Amino acid sequence: MGPMTLRSKLELGRRKFGDLDCTLIVPAGGKKPRFCVVLCHGFGAPGTDLVPLGQELAAMNPDQVGEIAYLFPEAPLELGGYGFAGRAWWMVDVERFQRAMGNARAMAELRAEVPPGMLESSQALRVCLEEAERHLAVPLSRMLLGGFSQGSMVATDVALRLPSPPAALCVFSGHLLAEAEWRRLAKSRGSLSVLQTHGKFDPLLPFEGAVALRDLLVESGLSVEFVPFDGPHTIPIEGIDRCAALMGEVFADGPGEA
Repeated sequence: MGPMTLRSKLELGRRKFGDLDCTLIVPAGGKKPRFCVVLCHGFGAPGTDLVPLGQELAAMNPDQVGEIAYLFPEAPLELGGYGFAGRAWWMVDVERFQRAMGNARAMAELRAEVPPGMLESSQALRVCLEEAERHLAVPLSRMLLGGFSQGSMVATDVALRLPSPPAALCVFSGHLLAEAEWRRLAKSRGSLSVLQTHGKFDPLLPFEGAVALRDLLVESGLSVEFVPFDGPHTIPIEGIDRCAALMGEVFADGPGEA
């Protein structure tokens, strides 16, 4: 599907759900979506950082363009000193993550911690999703939750805490946090489909933290596709391809409109 054809089938706008400003892409002409993809940006990025990714995913799933909405929540914290409108879900000691590379004890400490501010952002995202659910008339069970870096961590926390599982979870360059809590919560997610990608040479979030997250989810019974790649802290093209494929799988046999 060409860019002009895609633009004619989708409408992009801004809306606030709960306390979070969001970019929302919906089918054009007032057509009601049956599904929704929610993507949360990473630490220090502008709130619209992943909007082009949503547009790319829409182009890769042309048969579902009229059925899928895309939601891009903006993190609650505004950061200065980046030269642009960077935002964060919670404050991060990036240097600490870098120092932890290759240090098993330091990595274990990071995995065990619940970062200050994470639970508050997780709750804000959950309220955002619940309001979006009412606005779009798309239940959380038909939403794919995901994000990049810190955004994937808050999406993971919400996906594990919801009363029932979302349609799927997509973790681009994430990391295991709140290990004891996530392990307990993950046991209630059944065989939830999870796509997880991580660069083997990630200089910001150690690859070991991604492996630890994968192992926890697999041990808890979730269905995890783990895609390592020879690269840094980024979203690889193979990750985008697999996300588009996952959307085709989990949205293909979804229930009819409520």
